[in-house]
Amino acid sequence: MKKICHITTVHPRYDVRIFYKECKSLSKYYEVYLIVADGLGDEVKDNIHIVDIGLRQNSRLKRARIDSKKALKKAIELNCELYHFHDPELIRTGVKLKKRGKKVIYDTHEDLPRQIMGKPYLNKFIKPILANFIEWLENRAAKQFDYICSATPYIRERFKMINRNTVDINNYPILGELFQTNINKENTFCYTGGITRIRGIANIIKAMKNINSKLVIAGRVNDKSYLSEIKELNEWEKVEYLGLVDREELAIVLSRSIAGIVTFLPSQNHLNSQPNKIFEYMSAGIAIIGSDFKLWKEIIEDNYCGICVNPEKSEEISEAMQYLIDNPEKTKSMGENGQRIVLKKYNWNVEERKLSDVYNKVLIK
Repeated sequence: MKKICHITTVHPRYDVRIFYKECKSLSKYYEVYLIVADGLGDEVKDNIHIVDIGLRQNSRLKRARIDSKKALKKAIELNCELYHFHDPELIRTGVKLKKRGKKVIYDTHEDLPRQIMGKPYLNKFIKPILANFIEWLENRAAKQFDYICSATPYIRERFKMINRNTVDINNYPILGELFQTNINKENTFCYTGGITRIRGIANIIKAMKNINSKLVIAGRVNDKSYLSEIKELNEWEKVEYLGLVDREELAIVLSRSIAGIVTFLPSQNHLNSQPNKIFEYMSAGIAIIGSDFKLWKEIIEDNYCGICVNPEKSEEISEAMQYLIDNPEKTKSMGENGQRIVLKKYNWNVEERKLSDVYNKVLIK
């Protein structure tokens, strides 16, 4: 079997997109290695060889300077036929591997320049300069890579103007993974995913003020001060915070809820994003309350699987919650509609075939 290697110095070793979707799919046809930086050591899991280069650095600049060198050294030692990297910090690593005659794929999870423009802690004068520089750097390197795999059609269109070998590999759910039978529905709502200010978590909690229900939150917190801040809200008493959960626990959380919430605030990076959780809620067969961005409305409301609201207005989130509580049959129908469209269109089986096609094209060049 041909040896291939995925590289990340940012994401956890069991990242859903990298490990559970891409690496596991590719392990059917290739000997798969995954280089990570988490300090948890080497292991083989699900026939994937995980290679640890040590605990990752605590800043993007340090990762680009230190971790990228470690990753390059390990990648060269593995001597694979194709390298597939997942972080902008690894762009130089990808370029150096290309210079060594290796096949290289860049997996763009985010529209980084627009993501930078949405960072509230960056100086407003510095942001456009930094965003433009990053875009120039990405574009220059992208021309050299054998393929670009983007997480959304929007990012695909940006890179396709630079490198015609660009395809969107969407973060659609694995069929059957998150749907649980024989789970008793509870009068609860859920939010699953990263807990950050830009994702509007405070507004979701405030929306619980007059709702006779519970909000279950499951996800990672990087900013402890933000967690302390939202815990001070009066409505926190209606929150059950689980922290980071595994995929099996996540399936139970989703199946017990009547709806999942994804009301990200309107940063530039969010407007054209396709959050994984939208499709995970659909896959679990529950209704969705989402932000009223044009793209999200096309996915959620046009498929009759949820309600879109202004994410900056907690009262609108609250009204949507109450509507779903008061109309259980419509809520159930929304969940069924979401699940139906996942089976037909928004599922990993479709994306797996696209990924396999990319590897076949790159490796027979």
